[in-house]
Amino acid sequence: MVKILIGKKGSGKTKKMIETANEHIRTSHGSTIFINNDKHLTRELNYRIRVVSAEDYELGNIDEFAGFILGIISSDHDIDTIFIDSITKHAHISLESVSAFVERLDVISEKYELDFIVSVSAEAEEITDLLSNHEALN
Repeated sequence: MVKILIGKKGSGKTKKMIETANEHIRTSHGSTIFINNDKHLTRELNYRIRVVSAEDYELGNIDEFAGFILGIISSDHDIDTIFIDSITKHAHISLESVSAFVERLDVISEKYELDFIVSVSAEAEEITDLLSNHEALN
């Protein structure tokens, strides 16, 4: 399953993602991954959450980012949830391509039986097609 957290820039999405990840790890029996572009978040996240800074890798497009995620999954078969903070800051993913990328995440989620929680800097009206097919996280 892919859940979407939407809000304008500066609305507290990253804080909500961190809180959600820290709550999740308390009851999780698998591994949790948190992908972002900021290394210093490791101090705010539970030590059991693996933080991956995407800025350390040269991800140029949706295909490369999907391959990156598959590589992470292949290294740990116990992953149950992957958090992706600020999706439009990764691999040149624009608001126009977010839906296509989330469709890729849907396929990965189903195949590997794991969940994704993704934050998007946008107004809900800008990505209504995405929201109609995925659960919104409040």
